[in-house]
Amino acid sequence: MTVDTRAPEARADAGTSAVRGGRGGGLLDARQLLRSLPDALRKLDPRTLWRNPVMLIVEIGAACTTVLALADPSAFAFAVAAWLWLTVLFANLAEAVAEGRGKAQAASLRHARKDTVATRLRGWTPGAAAGTYRDEAVPAPELAQGDVVLVAAGELIPGDGDVVEGIASVDESAITGESAPVIRESGGDRSAVTGGTRVLSDRIVVRITQRPGESFVDRMIALVEGANRQKTPNEIALNVLLAALTVVFLLVVATLQPLAVFAKGHQAAAPDNGAITDAGVTGVVLVSLLVCLIPTTIGALLSAIGIAGMDRLVQRNVLAMSGRAVEAAGDVDTLLLDKTGTITLGNRQAAGFLPVDGVDASLVADAAQLASLADETPEGRSVVVLAKQAFGLREREPGLLPHATFVPFTAQTRMSGVDLDPDGSALRPARRIRKGAASAVTGWVREHGGEPTGQLGRIVDEISGAGGTPLVVAEHVDGEPARALGVIHLKDVVKAGMRERFDEMRRMGIRTVMVTGDNPRTAAAIAAEAGVDDFLAEATPEDKLALIRREQQGGRLVAMTGDGTNDAPALAQADVGVAMNTGTSAAKEAGNMVDLDSDPTKLIEIVEIGKQLLITRGALTTFSIANDVAKYFAIVPAMFAGIHPGLDALNVMRLASPESAILAAVVFNAVVIVALIPLALRGVRYRPASASRLLRRNLLVYGLGGIVVPFVGIKLVDLLLQFLPGVS
Repeated sequence: MTVDTRAPEARADAGTSAVRGGRGGGLLDARQLLRSLPDALRKLDPRTLWRNPVMLIVEIGAACTTVLALADPSAFAFAVAAWLWLTVLFANLAEAVAEGRGKAQAASLRHARKDTVATRLRGWTPGAAAGTYRDEAVPAPELAQGDVVLVAAGELIPGDGDVVEGIASVDESAITGESAPVIRESGGDRSAVTGGTRVLSDRIVVRITQRPGESFVDRMIALVEGANRQKTPNEIALNVLLAALTVVFLLVVATLQPLAVFAKGHQAAAPDNGAITDAGVTGVVLVSLLVCLIPTTIGALLSAIGIAGMDRLVQRNVLAMSGRAVEAAGDVDTLLLDKTGTITLGNRQAAGFLPVDGVDASLVADAAQLASLADETPEGRSVVVLAKQAFGLREREPGLLPHATFVPFTAQTRMSGVDLDPDGSALRPARRIRKGAASAVTGWVREHGGEPTGQLGRIVDEISGAGGTPLVVAEHVDGEPARALGVIHLKDVVKAGMRERFDEMRRMGIRTVMVTGDNPRTAAAIAAEAGVDDFLAEATPEDKLALIRREQQGGRLVAMTGDGTNDAPALAQADVGVAMNTGTSAAKEAGNMVDLDSDPTKLIEIVEIGKQLLITRGALTTFSIANDVAKYFAIVPAMFAGIHPGLDALNVMRLASPESAILAAVVFNAVVIVALIPLALRGVRYRPASASRLLRRNLLVYGLGGIVVPFVGIKLVDLLLQFLPGVS
């Protein structure tokens, strides 16, 4: 078996080639910028831009500046007008690039939504014999919810649904990017199929569950393209704040014109200052001041940050049904995780052979191996492997054992084994070996004249108390009473690195709860080994739902994973419900995210991506508001130093002239948007830490950086402008 040793991120990247649509290049790949430019130009339409009030004000200001520049031409006025238009264009470009990445992903998904002809079965009922119903060919788009279709090998599944008859191998690479086929069968938790995937073998009958135009692929395309992405509550609240700040600065700037005229009228002896004496240039200056003071940076990047958050989830093969779900993941307080397959490997492994007094451990291993040769379960194979590794016992092929009769495991007997007759001459087997549940095997020992020792019970209790599963091994040789030889210790193997990940969750302020059907003693042992904060043992669907409600009543946000119909109520109740793609349609409809890889541990990555989204938005908001300070020191002294010479003390950057100072601030205001697009798309790197520590880091890096960087940037632009005629 080949083990993929790459990091989870690398495996996710490798497994999403189909979903990514083959996009290449870096975050600011020149080809991607060129492809996004037409969309950015189309977004200059005020009917589109009105959704972003900050950038709408900038566009209005650019239009007014253009009119003023045409009315009273000057190199300064035209330069300001050009850079204001570029500011709006760069803001649109950030959003267009983010949406373009989604469109590249959606392009590949459309290949899975080809025009398909479906074989609809009229009058079909479960178990119906051929001839009692009729089939008809219909275009897939005409299928209605509840229709039953037949899909044979080589055909595309025409729509989302559940397998109601048959079993087949299905190629889902068009959706998940994973080339390995999956098994879909009627009944159980692996009955859901997705439209556009292909049946590779056999044939299945599928009942369509999607409504017209609302297939899984349709919704995925709409979401990754960003076309139907609704603003989240946090985005709406931030937009309201940005709009309020814009109105405040608009009122402030509007009062500066009469203030400047009044000041000029009372200081006739003041030296002439072109920035405020000429009506046209004064209007340009006021618009420049307004654009530089309102939070244009975060206003330009806010939408791109949200779209990029959805994109990062798609890169991990997770489909979020709404942006609200992504944000909720970032605010999660409680994480519910299934034990099997999430915290543990999912298959119990043999960890040791414990003999009773008077029996050699190698005899227990030999008997356990013989009883497991025909057991093809992972547990059975692990017994064979451990016997070989620990005692050098050669693995024997069942077919090479003469006169051996293997006894399969059944739910009634709760044990399996082998009956051996080495020479085949006896009328009955010379030796019988059994392994299985302690109560079943000890009962078998008593039936054959033996009596288990008290030590056997103590070994069984010790293994159970440690969270393991005891399997008793016994033998019966003709002419002797049966006897218990010892116990196989099966244990759930906790996945490597889980304790470290739970420690990270704890540093993030997230409480982890393991949910399992095991008894409380076993659950407690696994929980202690894995390092989770709490556990819910012998959990039923009702118990899961009640736990989620209790957590929510305490003001906490809850995330959980599930794949079965019995998980649907809890998935619907959870703030973040991640359904497995291999699960039922009911589970996928109830959750607000779908994991295309069906990897329960990905819930931890989803939480980290949600937190990264929130931190990125907070960091760039902090930077945007902080960098207004430097622009204030650039433009205000330039406007009024001629009238009030004392204000020249505020010109700490010692900018060359009023025109140079104003234009330098406008140029920096536009260029910084382009510089921050990669950060908005990639996201601020998240490191598990407490909220107070993250706040301090935010203020230190992006708050202080938002003040220092503009001072440096504006000064550099000012130095460059001194070489341009008509500006300095």
